Amino acid sequence: MGVFLLQTLPVSTPLFPFDNRFALLDGLSLPWQPAPVPAPRWLRFNHGLAQELGLDGARLGSEEGLAVLAGNRVPDGAQPVAQAYAGHQFGGFSPQLGDGRALLLGEILDPQGQRRDIAFKGSGRTPFSRGGDGKAAVGPVLREYLISEAMHALGIPTTRTLAAVATGETISRERPLPGAILTRVAASHIRVGSFQFFAARGDTDRLRVLADHAIERHDPSLAARDDRYLALLDAVSARQAKLVAQWMSVGFIHGVMNTDNMTVSGETIDYGPCAFLEAYDPGTVFSSIDTHGRYAFGNQPGIAQWNLTRLAEALLPLIDEDSDRAVLRATQVIEGFAQRFSSHWLKLHRAKLGLRDDGADDEEDRALVNELLGLMHAHKIDFTLGFRRLSAVLRGQPDALHAVWGQDAAALEGWRVRWQARVAASGEPAAETADRMDATNPIYIPRNHLVENALDAAVDDKDLRPFEKLLAIVTDPFSERSADARAALPGTPEQTFGYRTFCGT
Repeated sequence: MGVFLLQTLPVSTPLFPFDNRFALLDGLSLPWQPAPVPAPRWLRFNHGLAQELGLDGARLGSEEGLAVLAGNRVPDGAQPVAQAYAGHQFGGFSPQLGDGRALLLGEILDPQGQRRDIAFKGSGRTPFSRGGDGKAAVGPVLREYLISEAMHALGIPTTRTLAAVATGETISRERPLPGAILTRVAASHIRVGSFQFFAARGDTDRLRVLADHAIERHDPSLAARDDRYLALLDAVSARQAKLVAQWMSVGFIHGVMNTDNMTVSGETIDYGPCAFLEAYDPGTVFSSIDTHGRYAFGNQPGIAQWNLTRLAEALLPLIDEDSDRAVLRATQVIEGFAQRFSSHWLKLHRAKLGLRDDGADDEEDRALVNELLGLMHAHKIDFTLGFRRLSAVLRGQPDALHAVWGQDAAALEGWRVRWQARVAASGEPAAETADRMDATNPIYIPRNHLVENALDAAVDDKDLRPFEKLLAIVTDPFSERSADARAALPGTPEQTFGYRTFCGT
């Protein structure tokens, strides 16, 4: 009698090792499927991020991965859902927003054990689309890819982009545009508006489920505390205070700080009408829909606190059964935001000036920073280069300031003398201080005119070379390179006059 040997066929490893939690929570989302697209093609695949996530970049970057990341094939283990949330948009409350053009495919654990969302943006209509087409265009998708990766390189917490895929569709906006889908990676997509959705409906049970899920995901050490919901509010406030201070330290303007665009994880999310300051002015607004300057650069800390107040209101039923006591306890947390933000802001700006926190007077250092910012505002000095070129002074090259300040350099002289004296008081060699400053103050940011040029080339000419070049520059923002000298310069008056950004929907 013969012996038959069974051949063991290789089992295909899933593209994403999903370990989903959110999709299993009742009432927080709706199951949905991405819409198929006719002719997907790669715009960009982020091999570095794939490696960081422990994914097989070769497979994901292949035709197999393209079909998945275009929404034409749902990967094994995925549980696609459209998330429910509400939100204050420019101060007005919308009780139901939700993922109108996004889908959460699922969650994975990265090699460090951190839970990460894998989500689509632009994958078609959902039950929350409110009449929209649920699609995204190539320009806004590449903008989010570019600026989110730049923010990551600057060390600022942010969602990331795993892939950008052209769909072969034409979508209707102000003009016909080529369609695209973005694959976004996030610590989570839980927003202030997620809590508002259930609070507005008086659904305390689901509010509690969401809060417990957020604690388990982002603040597990709080889970056993009796005051865990107040502690959650405090943790979110702490993260947002630091995040917005980081925005302010690099001149980033979010542009649409609605409560549905503030995450409890403390990551920057939604890169629609965002941009970077050039000439320093706290009143700078680029967003075409921010007609009253609500989300101007200098207003961002106050708006963050306002948004957190809305989160506190939503959490009140969980914080304490006694409503008056709940308000009192939550108010104490919200009132602490300003001091937290101020502390982070001073620490970051001290580093930008090469100052050590060595027992020096906080108010004197704060005054030194604010005096410089006041001079930069008065003389319309580029924010990024205004800080970056200070290190040259410590290297014995004071003329470097003239390239930035021009004829107004004399106005800086009194401040420069006081600043150098303060730097020298630490006893650190000037060259070492200059090196620390250069590791803090970027030389390259996503200059608005360069971003627009790159996106125009990608959309109008299907030429991704300007995008790739700019991406390479802004993801290495601190090391100055002579070959990239032009990328460090602000736009001309013709390029910057009347510059406006758009939300991309």
